[in-house]
Amino acid sequence: MQSSQQAAKVTLVGLVVLAAVASAETKKELRFTLGPKATVAIVNQYGGISVKPSATGNMVVVTATLASDKVDVQSSQGPNRVDLASHLLAGATDVTGRVDYEVTVPVDTSVILQSATGPLHAEKLHGDIELEGVAAPVDVRDIWDSHVHIKTMNGPVTVTNVRDGHVEIDSVSGNITLNSVSGPEVRVSSTSGQIIYDGDFGYPGEYRLTSHSGNIEATFPQTTVAEIRAQSYQGKVQDDAHLQPKKHPNFSVAEGKSFVGTTLNTINQAAASVWLRTFSGRIHLKKRQ
Repeated sequence: MQSSQQAAKVTLVGLVVLAAVASAETKKELRFTLGPKATVAIVNQYGGISVKPSATGNMVVVTATLASDKVDVQSSQGPNRVDLASHLLAGATDVTGRVDYEVTVPVDTSVILQSATGPLHAEKLHGDIELEGVAAPVDVRDIWDSHVHIKTMNGPVTVTNVRDGHVEIDSVSGNITLNSVSGPEVRVSSTSGQIIYDGDFGYPGEYRLTSHSGNIEATFPQTTVAEIRAQSYQGKVQDDAHLQPKKHPNFSVAEGKSFVGTTLNTINQAAASVWLRTFSGRIHLKKRQ
């Protein structure tokens, strides 16, 4: 009975703290005018950052929601660049020091976003995108003709509808999901996280998906034109896409462990180059019906 009463007290105190923080929330709006192909960089310790295209031409509009007076937003503007950072004051915690950013930028703006705990989101841009997080989820979608570079420790990464881009994703243990992602170069690496690819491996392109102990799953349509190399040193390779084995592969092929094959549409055609590699995980190739 005593332990349940203590737990109830802790819960009540937590609710009181959250209510106090909510009542102390303030919004701060900042506006900047930039030229073509500018850069916006945001560093945030606690809280999320979301960036979307602006409907106001060359204007950058930042709406920052500050959890309390224990944190402030510092900004500076240089030649065609804006830098913003959350500045924690004495006594700030992960609750009272939280700032959530909602940002609109010109569509050709390059963005650099860093957050330790909050979600990172960018969409419908064609400037370069660089996102770095620790445990927070990362979501990038509807990007074209840009360089997308993502680094995370264990937060999940989802990249959707990226075309004609250079994509580089590095994660320690976070799961990585790519939907309709194609471009000249797509490189994905995770130490222990799972990698899921669902797309058409667009040509011309080089795709390298690598995990040390995580599983790799690749699903692609019948119309895909690709040469696929799959290799697991201690795991298994399962080909449910029914690829045509290559007659003269450029590395040793072992049944159930490694495979080199082409899709049915690669006869007399140039094909995308796909490497799937894991040390102890499983690789599963699937054909989308």
